Amino acid sequence: MTQDELTTALDYVNATRKKRMQMANLVMQTPELLSPLFKIAFKGQDPISSKACWILEFVAKQNLDLILPHIDLFTQKISTLNLDSSVRPMAKICEFLTKAYFSKKKNKTKTTLTTAHLELMATTCFDWLIGEHKVATKAYSMTSLLLLGYKLDWIHAELKLVLEQNYANGSAAYKARARMTLEKLKSVKSC
Repeated sequence: MTQDELTTALDYVNATRKKRMQMANLVMQTPELLSPLFKIAFKGQDPISSKACWILEFVAKQNLDLILPHIDLFTQKISTLNLDSSVRPMAKICEFLTKAYFSKKKNKTKTTLTTAHLELMATTCFDWLIGEHKVATKAYSMTSLLLLGYKLDWIHAELKLVLEQNYANGSAAYKARARMTLEKLKSVKSC
């Protein structure tokens, strides 16, 4: 399947879980589709890019290892996304990656991600956290940043500051997640 054919196939994907899972299954069965799928995902303002991001999220949830060969592109380009419907699934992938990286279990993510990858994700997650994004994106970013702060010592103090500054203006869902994150930060000595 060419990139054009994949783009056409994505036109038939809608927000239903069933349609997204069908396309994700196709991609998982044909991993060579990941390269063109990433290219489509990072097209920017094109609404089809959001659909590619949805599929990447489903693929990552099912088999995170499939994303890893594309980690350089992923970490370098995630900061270029603006559409909320693209940013949210990519923030979720960041959360999957950080949870896997800091997992006690041995996994491929731990050996693949470099400090440079982690720093790029941290910078982007901070941008998402302070930017005009929906609560889900901010919540995934909080989780990623909390974990990344165990490796990158500057993060926890910055995260605490951002959450405290933005708490009063946050929605109820934002406040709930911020409270939970701030509570976890209390046990960290660097804060």
